Amino acid sequence: MQGLEIAVVGGGLAGSVAALALARAGRKVLAIAPPTSQKDQRTTALMDHSIQFLERLGVWQDIAPSAAPLSVMQIIDGTQRLLRAPTAQFRAQDVGLYAFGYNMPNHALLDVLDAAVSAEPNIERHDSEVASYDFGSGKVALTLSDGSVFETKFVVAADGRNSKAREAAGIGTRRWSYPQTALVLNFGHSLGHGNISTEFHTESGPFTQVPLPGSRSSLVWVVKPKQAEELLQLSIEELSRRVEERMQSMLGKVTVEAAPQAWPLSSLMADRFGKGRLALIGEAAHAFPPIGAQGLNLSLRDIITLHDEFATAAADRAIRADAGDHFNSRRRADVMTRTLGVDLLNRSLLSDFLPTQMVRAAGLHVLTNAPPLRNLLMREGIEPGRGLRAVMESLRKEVRR
Repeated sequence: MQGLEIAVVGGGLAGSVAALALARAGRKVLAIAPPTSQKDQRTTALMDHSIQFLERLGVWQDIAPSAAPLSVMQIIDGTQRLLRAPTAQFRAQDVGLYAFGYNMPNHALLDVLDAAVSAEPNIERHDSEVASYDFGSGKVALTLSDGSVFETKFVVAADGRNSKAREAAGIGTRRWSYPQTALVLNFGHSLGHGNISTEFHTESGPFTQVPLPGSRSSLVWVVKPKQAEELLQLSIEELSRRVEERMQSMLGKVTVEAAPQAWPLSSLMADRFGKGRLALIGEAAHAFPPIGAQGLNLSLRDIITLHDEFATAAADRAIRADAGDHFNSRRRADVMTRTLGVDLLNRSLLSDFLPTQMVRAAGLHVLTNAPPLRNLLMREGIEPGRGLRAVMESLRKEVRR
């Protein structure tokens, strides 16, 4: 392909969406990612704002049959502590939506994206790795592991926590870990889920059930590493019983479908999210525990920012030498707020410090009994700024009266 403009490095969910989005914005894209045979058993809950973007890209209609709506999200205090928070329930209809978003298997989402990327005429794919980068003021030279060399005007790094692109650009990171492991599995159940997602807060972290199509759900069960080792050794039958017990039989009889996958929990935040002719997205820029369905949605907002930036500039085709710095300034507040917010919530679950428990319980109590504040929080969870825009629109309507 002649006139390559942007290289997207990384073939996961973030990289695939980014390559497709930039190509649909009219850019000539080089997509670089090594082949993988590992099947990801995790699921992803995408909020309404992310779903709208997938609709704009023309792929949502192919993903939708594999997805289940999240119409109600509830938080239940499953701890045995002295101060327990009240159950907090959030309904999409309270903010004018049928669903906050949809939950889908990662492999189903990847299959659709892979087909769309393969069929996109503005994308040239290479099943390889980048061996080295040379970031210049006017271009970026990429040498692949197979010896081929390409020149582009910009690089989008979606190459994970150990990003080579980030390292080549001299961007540091702040990393921290947690004494937690996430067990991920899917299970069937005898009672319908009613499109309700339930997050139990426990002393070791969240136990989160999220609907899948039919009488099935996905589960992220955060426990201490030693307990994770024990759970991984259980038979499917015994593990099913443990899940049902932890869920208080809310969905009836539980049948775990396959052995769980385990993921040690840690967080990462890059010192900056773009520099010169480079932008970092996904886990190359930020990573944190699976709480509140924030991970991939944050990555999608990275991509939406890039899409809008390069689609706007498409008239003159120029990609500025400081485009990465501009991307960094646009994404910094959102990424930092979400990363630190998830970290704070996770640490509050682990803390035995009584004042911390009091603050957490009081916060959920306020949300339960203050509908306007709860609705504002729900809108902000779907899309940053959405809640504030709704408040301003409401005020304008009152003034017109």
